[in-house]
Amino acid sequence: MSHIDAHHHVWDLSARPHAWLDSAKMAPVRRTFTLDDLAGPAAAAGVTGTVLVQVLPDLDETREFLSLAAGSELVAGVVGWIDLTAPDAADTLAALPGGLVGVRHGVQSEPDPAWLIRPDVRRGLAAVAAAGLAYDLLTLPHQLPAAIETVSALPELTFVLDHLSKPPIASGELEPWRGRIRELAARPNVYCKLSGLVTEADWRSWRTADLRPYAEVVLEAFGPGRVMFGSDWPVCLLAADYAQVARAAGDLCAGLSADERAEVFAGAARRAYRL
Repeated sequence: MSHIDAHHHVWDLSARPHAWLDSAKMAPVRRTFTLDDLAGPAAAAGVTGTVLVQVLPDLDETREFLSLAAGSELVAGVVGWIDLTAPDAADTLAALPGGLVGVRHGVQSEPDPAWLIRPDVRRGLAAVAAAGLAYDLLTLPHQLPAAIETVSALPELTFVLDHLSKPPIASGELEPWRGRIRELAARPNVYCKLSGLVTEADWRSWRTADLRPYAEVVLEAFGPGRVMFGSDWPVCLLAADYAQVARAAGDLCAGLSADERAEVFAGAARRAYRL
């Protein structure tokens, strides 16, 4: 079965600064990563298509990612960035070249927990929906109430929750994250990425068993038809290599039927992003 990796990045440190990599803990991934670096590990894991996701709030990066995708047989689509709060957000989307399948903003870094429900953000999200694109939710657990309100207000927009909203896997806590995830999943226009788990666990000592309670919550709440595998490469390298991440995802889904696994590893991503 061929797989789709619904969430990975690349970055070129010679092209623009990446201040988020400056801390000591990020040193292992403080270098340039290219699609060529990804190709071997992805192929070994059976991945035949990917979704390249924005890193910086930078429209030029999005344009560069679209250019990379146009010249790549691996990248099936790009989740880029635009300024959702700008009055001309719809015009910006219309001017971008083909290959864009979604938009993302780093909501996790916004100090206002209600950022998603601001009127200017809501207007930008409506433009994303009108363009036929998905919107990736990059949130932390305390921002889930605003996410729930937002997806309820925009049933015409497909939302994709990144990294399970980064639950506290290292501490083993489930609440209030679990209750909020179940409430979010009750909205049928939301998908969830089975991604980013190893970097929310203990980077040095994580085991698949540590990830399982959180994976089980989303698989039950969303159902396999709305859950998609993502490697979060190369961020995942802080805790695990590509093969380990793919193997852990396979183990977490081992109890599913063949059809359900096909959804997690390809079908859900194809539908959410219209690949």
